[in-house]
Amino acid sequence: MRIPASSVCTAIRDDIVAGVYERGGRLTEELLARRYGVSRVPVREALRTLEAEGFVVTRRHAGACVAEPTEQEAADLLEMRMLLEPLGASRAAQRRTEAHLKVLRGLVRLGQERARRGNSEDLRSLGGWFHETLAQASGSHALTSMLTQLRHKIAWMYTVEAPASPVESWTEHGAIVDAVARGDGERARAITALHTERATSAHRLRFPGGGDRSDRVRTSQHAVNMSGLRH
Repeated sequence: MRIPASSVCTAIRDDIVAGVYERGGRLTEELLARRYGVSRVPVREALRTLEAEGFVVTRRHAGACVAEPTEQEAADLLEMRMLLEPLGASRAAQRRTEAHLKVLRGLVRLGQERARRGNSEDLRSLGGWFHETLAQASGSHALTSMLTQLRHKIAWMYTVEAPASPVESWTEHGAIVDAVARGDGERARAITALHTERATSAHRLRFPGGGDRSDRVRTSQHAVNMSGLRH
């Protein structure tokens, strides 16, 4: 069975985001191949992709290492998201399909229900799915890819406090979908800009000032998704 480099890349990226690998720590092809049960070839390809995304850096005499972003680089990510999320919503108002609307409306219904119940863990996942679907509805692969990368990197660098009013947050989600459904790009952009600005204020750096790194690598709970792979 040949596991594609994209699956290995996803596994390594998820483990970096989850903190399995410490910032600045070495990522050797041999150990990664053993951990994920693959050959070194897809690991090598995955590391090249992750370096292009900013999760990995190559250092002389050390090889591939987990990147150590500065506070300014982390702040830039939030600023980029505040510019791109509203653009994506505006594009979605012009390019969304009925399938996109159906999924977005379903997520809003679930989110509003969970918000009333106060289930914060469900809300975090639902919020991620909502914004991912909204980006896909923009009809722009490049924009969707950029927003996906931003979400991964922001999740790696920041912890996010639960919104003071989850119900209000999901009301905003509903308003975004209403604007997208009507094809009102300007309103979709404006509401998303306000929503993103409020969400940004709840982000706290995981490693302020460089932060303290863990003394050990935590055990990975991530397994490469084998479903759908052909022999």
